[in-house]
Amino acid sequence: MIEFLLTGGPVMFPIGLASVVGLAVLLERVVALRVNRVNPRGFAVEAEELLRQERWGDAVTLCKKHECAASRIVMTAVDAKGQPRAVIKERIEEVGRREAADLERFSQVLGTVASIAPLLGLLGTVWGMILTFDVIQQQGIGVVSSLAGGISQALISTMAGLTVGIPALIGYRWVLARADRLVLGLEELGLSTLDYLSAEGGEG
Repeated sequence: MIEFLLTGGPVMFPIGLASVVGLAVLLERVVALRVNRVNPRGFAVEAEELLRQERWGDAVTLCKKHECAASRIVMTAVDAKGQPRAVIKERIEEVGRREAADLERFSQVLGTVASIAPLLGLLGTVWGMILTFDVIQQQGIGVVSSLAGGISQALISTMAGLTVGIPALIGYRWVLARADRLVLGLEELGLSTLDYLSAEGGEG
């Protein structure tokens, strides 16, 4: 199998590197974007109940038990308790932007792999065809066996580029969609937290 892939020419090495990078990034994002690592199930309900009861200390304790994006948003809001609504909202949004950026981290690397892998395959195709025409120029079109190497290289490199690029594109779209859903959940939590604190502290 390795020998077969190597017949795709020198572009197979960057394609192989792109596949390793893309797979590593995708696996890292799959782990990082799990719900329990961002907004654990039940946390929002429990936190909102404590905030509704104005049990600020218990809310802080709950946040400290859950090291996640959702807990950092609630903790930031509780720390700003008593401030005007606009101040609390600004602090929540600041933390939310950082958390959103963290959720989308490395996604552009995956997008780059999805874009560059097919282009590398196309480069290998062009290189293989150049070799084929070079053989035709030197030996003529009658020697089919001499033409097979360049044609094989062109097809294999194209296949390799698409084989890496298509899954990378799917993974990239999944990561963005997953991050967007998680960010939406954090925004909803931030707004509900803001409402509880505003109700407690007034408009200021």
